[in-house]
Amino acid sequence: MKKLKFLLFLFIIGFITYYYYPEPKLPNGAKIDLIVVFKSKRQLLAYSKGNLLKKYKIALGRQPVGAKQFEGDRKTPEGIYFINDKNPNSGWHKNLGISYPNQKDIENAIAQGKTAGGNIKIHGLQNGKGYIGKFHRFKDWTLGCIALTNEEVDELYNAVIIGSQIKIYH
Repeated sequence: MKKLKFLLFLFIIGFITYYYYPEPKLPNGAKIDLIVVFKSKRQLLAYSKGNLLKKYKIALGRQPVGAKQFEGDRKTPEGIYFINDKNPNSGWHKNLGISYPNQKDIENAIAQGKTAGGNIKIHGLQNGKGYIGKFHRFKDWTLGCIALTNEEVDELYNAVIIGSQIKIYH
């Protein structure tokens, strides 16, 4: 019984440490001009003038394997897109718009008798649920977007230049 209580204590300490342990911040005044996402590694890399400034841990769409094929498939797109919008009034904290779908995505969806969808974003947590923090990373939960903590989205939101390229790989 003592061993079980001790293990439970360690588990709780580990969770608390994970939640509150500070992560490195982007340098002040950073201007992000390229984002690279590796879906299989659950990583988003932020670059400025070819220099990697920060790696972020992410959550993806509920069906993370494979490229987005059509609206409602819950997959995160793969390919080269652009950051085309910043929305400070999102239902998901803040968000950065991704230029999905491109012409190839539209044609692919039509060939399947479907629509490509859209509204793919890099966003934070649902408004009012920011307390979840880093724990959101334990499961892929979006409908096809790329999710970060609210603090991380704030960082990117302030640093990303509209028109920046985003490359999303499997």
